[in-house]
Amino acid sequence: MYLPLDIIVSVSGCAPSTPTSGVVPGRCDSMDSVCWSCVVPGRCDSMDRVCWSCVVPGCCDSMDNVCWLCVFPRSLWIPNWLPAWCPTSESQLRAAEDRMLRCIEGRLSKQFVDVGNGNQLWTLAVDGSVAADAPAACHHKTPVVLLHGFGGGVGLWALNLDALSRRGRSVYALDLLGFGQSSRPCFPTDAEAAEALFVDAIERWRAQLGLEAMILLGHNLGGYLAASYALRHPRRVKHIVLVEPWGFPERPAMSDQDRPVPVWIKALGAMLSPLNPLAGLRMVGPLGLTLVQTLRPDFKKKFASMFVDNTVSEYIYHLNVQAPSGETAFKNMTLPYGWAKRPLLRRLGSLPPDAPITLVYGSRSSIDGHSGCGVQEMRRGSHVEIITIRGAGHYVYADQPDDFNQRVLEVCHQVD
Repeated sequence: MYLPLDIIVSVSGCAPSTPTSGVVPGRCDSMDSVCWSCVVPGRCDSMDRVCWSCVVPGCCDSMDNVCWLCVFPRSLWIPNWLPAWCPTSESQLRAAEDRMLRCIEGRLSKQFVDVGNGNQLWTLAVDGSVAADAPAACHHKTPVVLLHGFGGGVGLWALNLDALSRRGRSVYALDLLGFGQSSRPCFPTDAEAAEALFVDAIERWRAQLGLEAMILLGHNLGGYLAASYALRHPRRVKHIVLVEPWGFPERPAMSDQDRPVPVWIKALGAMLSPLNPLAGLRMVGPLGLTLVQTLRPDFKKKFASMFVDNTVSEYIYHLNVQAPSGETAFKNMTLPYGWAKRPLLRRLGSLPPDAPITLVYGSRSSIDGHSGCGVQEMRRGSHVEIITIRGAGHYVYADQPDDFNQRVLEVCHQVD
């Protein structure tokens, strides 16, 4: 069983049902009492007979695929009540990120980059050309672009930004669409369409910054999206670095699994399947920060060389109690127990033969590293390197940052 959920152990819950009395005046807040003929003129009061494609253009008639952000005004949705229950805000997230980055020594710039449709990607850039040991020809070096994992953000690269830029190479880190300080749109419920929206945002981001090509490094979900981006825009990627990537292997048939999944786990999975992975963190409201500190004390240890307080826990908390967007997209891209609906391993065969790939795993990670061998087998004759970092778990870049940074710099040196 493969569980990719990154930041905390998911104790899932869901957002309260949207009050419908604000939509249909005089009606109670029970969905069963809604006069749907008022919501959808000409329709009967039976919920089963509502044509959802009329309510939400482009959606099918299945209730499961209705985007309630589109049906009901945003004033009635999560952002309206969430801050009152969860002590968070955009400004608090921004302040938490600033604390994460206060130790960065390089020339750090921050900006929102417009990627169309009213969406923006929050971006950090460290200019390596001003580093003390930067070579004279550093302006011609291919930049490194960092994509965080599920539930992450740009601040989690705090142990890597200076080191990766010290030799004169510019380094960019961005909050994926739907995460961190980036825009949080309503994603399509279809897995392929959600993946495409992530990738299109990255491509528009690249074009806006004028980057001709890049070394694309992604961790976890970021690794999945880095590979997906390379499949669609292979000439924009000079090297793909996949760090503990999620979503590569096929979901095994029951007969292929070493152990059958216990019935109680199946029952729990079925009960929680409609809910977002991190809904439990929002559900506990003001206890959320304590929950992060209790369930993931290891994060404080990973960054102990930089912070002695709860800086990391606070950042992770504020990242993941905002209104869910990318989190919902991730859920729609997964099968039960965290398997990808659209596994990447079988798709990598369509990458150009000259596209180099490096896969990085931690020796102590619970993530199955056999996918790396599968990539090598599929791409015989192409450059596929597998690196194992001793003493590192899933968060390789934070568990053993010095070793990780050195190995990534070696990969970069192969490029230029």
